[in-house]
Amino acid sequence: MRLRTGYKTKQGLSEAVVREIWAYKQEPEWVLEKRLKGLAMMKERKWPEWGPDLSGLNLDEITYFIDPGQQEARRWEDVPEGIRETFEKLGIPEAERKALAGAGAQWEATMAYHNLKEEWEKKGVIFENFDMAIKKYPELTQQYFMTRCVPVGDHYFAALHAAVFSGGTFIYVPPGVKVELPLQAYFRMNSPGVGQFEHTLIIADEGADVHYIEGCSAPQYTENNLHAGCVEVYVKPGARVRYTSIENWSRNTFNLNTKRAVVEKDGVMEWVNGNMGSGVTMLYPCSVLIGEGAKTDFMGIAVAGFEQNQDTGSKAIHLAPHTSSTIVGKSISKDGGVATYRGLLKVVRGAHHVKSSVICDALILDEKSRSNTIPHMNIREEQVDIGHEARVGRISEDQLFYARSRGLDEQQARQMIVSGFIEPVVKQLPLEYAVELNRLVELEMEGSVG
Repeated sequence: MRLRTGYKTKQGLSEAVVREIWAYKQEPEWVLEKRLKGLAMMKERKWPEWGPDLSGLNLDEITYFIDPGQQEARRWEDVPEGIRETFEKLGIPEAERKALAGAGAQWEATMAYHNLKEEWEKKGVIFENFDMAIKKYPELTQQYFMTRCVPVGDHYFAALHAAVFSGGTFIYVPPGVKVELPLQAYFRMNSPGVGQFEHTLIIADEGADVHYIEGCSAPQYTENNLHAGCVEVYVKPGARVRYTSIENWSRNTFNLNTKRAVVEKDGVMEWVNGNMGSGVTMLYPCSVLIGEGAKTDFMGIAVAGFEQNQDTGSKAIHLAPHTSSTIVGKSISKDGGVATYRGLLKVVRGAHHVKSSVICDALILDEKSRSNTIPHMNIREEQVDIGHEARVGRISEDQLFYARSRGLDEQQARQMIVSGFIEPVVKQLPLEYAVELNRLVELEMEGSVG
């Protein structure tokens, strides 16, 4: 086994860098073919010009792979002290001990820790570092990795991801197995001017049930960082997957993530998202409902503060009859921040008796901030029940007066009103993460995050 002492590629993206990543990670030949296909398709795809301003992102100034040199550990005691201390402060080991079936922790481009509790291993559950899964489960990973769910050339940053992906999570839940405690992975980008491109692949087999929680953070630097991860979820007939994500990147981070699920007959896919911190976010979790009776729910909150543009939303694509979707997007804008809901609801001809509800709620905290709602609906079937509602509001003087008359100062009153606004999202989270999201939003309201 190679002695790992720390390694990184030079800045910028080229075929030489892609081959260097592949060789360093000692991956099979089919992975190199996938990487090179991604690099080639980047040249065929357009740089997105329809959303937030990405002119501050220079791909030639990004370092695409950093290995800090740690071996992946199965015990926290074996994680290098400096890295372990950061994850301790983030509460990851404590959360694993109290409330998780397994946990992973990624530092830069490689996993520092990964472990699944024995009772779930015995039931055939696989919870593995994605880099390791490629080598241990080649038939599964080659069949599902960037094939049907998120094809290599799906868009510009999906192609980029295919070329340079590293780390991430692989989950397989056998038929009928219900993982009663959440699985979690935490991704930490800790150096300036780097990119993180973790890949998450989840397969919930027929009748299976699993909840996966993802946390992300990075310290503030003057150099720009790039996060372009990719999530692929396969929900087999009668299975259920909940994917909870709390992303708190720093303001120098461009968060350009791709998340998509393919949901078969009577399957259920649930997305719960909290987005804050990053300077620019483009994130639209998507569910493709391909089986009759499939269902998807999305609930998300985005917080846009000073020099932040949070462009988020959700997509539901109904390809089968008797499918349903519920989308609730909430946003908070303050200190000149821009929050945009951008969504897609598509119903193809023949997908009759579809039910869908889209609700967009925006809270604007001052005159400098902005909120946009850009829904797109493509309905090609008449026998459907579709609803869309958008609301924009401000904290009124009457609300503040009422709260202050109960003994709260103005800051406390504002935080109480904001907490009530995000409560529908928070109550979808396990207790520990609900507390964390509330704390992060409170910090944002104080202007002290990032």
